[in-house]
Amino acid sequence: MTKIIISIGATIVALGGLVWIAQPNASGPAAPQIQASNGSLTVLEASRYDFGNISMAAGKVKYVFKIKNTGTEAVTINKMFTSCMCTSALLTVGEQKIGPYGMPGHGFVPTINQVVQPAVEITVEAVFDPAAHGPAGVGQINRVITLENNAGTPVELKITAFVTP
Repeated sequence: MTKIIISIGATIVALGGLVWIAQPNASGPAAPQIQASNGSLTVLEASRYDFGNISMAAGKVKYVFKIKNTGTEAVTINKMFTSCMCTSALLTVGEQKIGPYGMPGHGFVPTINQVVQPAVEITVEAVFDPAAHGPAGVGQINRVITLENNAGTPVELKITAFVTP
């Protein structure tokens, strides 16, 4: 009986530790500027966008993030991917549209190797499909679009919403 109680207690402590480690950073939005020795990609407006309340029945919603290379050297975007299959991202550099890209594991995420020259502005169009998860997909959502680059820290663009039927 004592072994069972100790096992249950250890399991509760282990699960609690996993939940604590996995919780999102509660310190607020990510820092909007990513610096590196060879350049920087700066999110011009916000690195987080809240769609507010959206209905599954209304269909997909979109938001365009503006990003600029504020460094003195070119930055190469190596890969772009999303945190969930319900979200896709389209990169636009000048007139060139690259993507859309989705979640790793739900399709091939190729290497982009797109060079962004100093002072050049690019955009990332985030598309969220509130109906992608079906009836179980109602409630608060938090999704991330990640741009891996050679300037160091990946750029994370975050979208949130409250999905209703």
